[in-house]
Amino acid sequence: MKKLLFFISYCLLFLSVQSIFAQAPKKIIVENADYSDVNQELMPDALLLTGNVKVNHDGVVLTCNKAYFFQKENYLKAFGNVQLVQGDTLFLNSKYAEYNGNFKKAFATGDAVMSSPDATLQTDTINFDRNVQEVFYNSKGTIVNKDNTLVSKSGRYYVAQKKFQFLTEVTITNPKYVIKSNHLDYYSNSGHSYLLGPSTITSKANYIYTEKGFYDTKKNIAHFVRNSYIKYDDRRIEGDSLFYNRNTEFASATRNVKITDSINKGVVKGHYAELYKLKDSMFVTKRAVAINLVENDSVYIHGTKLMVTGKEGERILRAYNNVRFYKTDMSGKCDSIHSNSKTALTKLIGNPILWNGENQITGDIMHLIGDNNTKKLDSLKVLNNTFLVSRDTLSTGFNQVKGLNLFGKFKEGKLHDVDVIKNTEVIYYMRNDANELIGINKNVSSKINLILENNAVETITFFNKVDGDIYPEADLPENARKLRGLVWRGDERIKSKDDIFTAEENEMNEKLIQEGKDENAKENVPMKVRKETLDYGKKKPAVKTNTAKADTTKTAKAKK
Repeated sequence: MKKLLFFISYCLLFLSVQSIFAQAPKKIIVENADYSDVNQELMPDALLLTGNVKVNHDGVVLTCNKAYFFQKENYLKAFGNVQLVQGDTLFLNSKYAEYNGNFKKAFATGDAVMSSPDATLQTDTINFDRNVQEVFYNSKGTIVNKDNTLVSKSGRYYVAQKKFQFLTEVTITNPKYVIKSNHLDYYSNSGHSYLLGPSTITSKANYIYTEKGFYDTKKNIAHFVRNSYIKYDDRRIEGDSLFYNRNTEFASATRNVKITDSINKGVVKGHYAELYKLKDSMFVTKRAVAINLVENDSVYIHGTKLMVTGKEGERILRAYNNVRFYKTDMSGKCDSIHSNSKTALTKLIGNPILWNGENQITGDIMHLIGDNNTKKLDSLKVLNNTFLVSRDTLSTGFNQVKGLNLFGKFKEGKLHDVDVIKNTEVIYYMRNDANELIGINKNVSSKINLILENNAVETITFFNKVDGDIYPEADLPENARKLRGLVWRGDERIKSKDDIFTAEENEMNEKLIQEGKDENAKENVPMKVRKETLDYGKKKPAVKTNTAKADTTKTAKAKK
């Protein structure tokens, strides 16, 4: 039993000693020196090596003009044309260097240059820790590779990963752009840059800001995911996630997208957008809305998809599928909208309906015309099957005007002077100043002119071939109080900017916003590079009826 215990103890001791020897640092080996000497007065306990000095330590070769080799400490000081070489991937040159064989660490200073197949670092002082294969410097350094020049106050290089890391001011200069950041990881072989703090990318084409992003300096594609935006001369695009291709000047944005027209102060929002700078075009989807300033009031236009094309001053806005729009005193719906900034013409296409104050206007074709000089709404044109209707506030009846075409003029942003022409028909509840019903005016004529004040009818004038009368309420049957084709759609009226969205779109919006919050709450989320092709009852005033000139045959007038 004692022999067995002795044998086990011996084996453990042998293995322990073997382990100690295995971990013992390797000695620096002097392979060449033209002259060697010992001078205790000049350099105690050191071997002085001069001329073509070459030493080797565990796969690293160091050459220099002169060296002090401290054999006991396994330590070397090198002078003049110092070069440390590790394999064929790292070369460290300087005027002076120190190398510790026990700790496998090097220190180089005096025009220090570190070279690899992918990049060259120039700085005053370089430290190299071979144990973890890391190079670091704390003085201004310049890194140059085929495509870029990087300048920083300090940095670290991970040899195995071929990665530079900068935690203080760093600038990447490329012929096409300049990147500035306080925290950047740069892979010299692939040219990939990871921006992990407030960073900017400046070029002739645009200005980019991000607080977390990826940039491929070789392929010129990028992906930004925190507080990011791309600013052009006339537009700024922002969103939770931005993709950018500098080669094609293509950008896309996902979730909480906002594109601002910096010249006209217009804004387009949605949850997905694509912008083609070279083609002067963009489209936005997923709860898309365009917001434009008209006469100190905002106009909100919503469609399943919004497209904006053309240069500044010639831009065309297209909105598709179930389009809705809202302005403080005007709103409407149609299948699509085509708005040309050059001609100031906005076409409401496909089943258009317009609400101006309490007035509901429909027709086959509807155009809103602006004035480019004053930047105000000028006129309204409704062609074919025009129907203007409003509810009488003190009864269940409707005020109605029907005809072929309508031509209206705006005053201070409100519809003021309206002509309805050809085969016109009217049913109107006429009231005095006390809002007492005088009678119901039922009339036909060739043309009708309406003057509106505060979106309510002030006067009515009938022209040519007038036929009709003012009927006491009891003398006009209910079935005679509606013109053929009357459809009251008051329950569809858009009364606020929030009404332009459907319940489904609002639900989607809340879901996407919550997803964004959840992603922002996550920490240390790895960056992912996206592909370029991505599958975002007020009292009414009394009504006056004027007599027209010449051929007017009947006149109805209410007390004012």
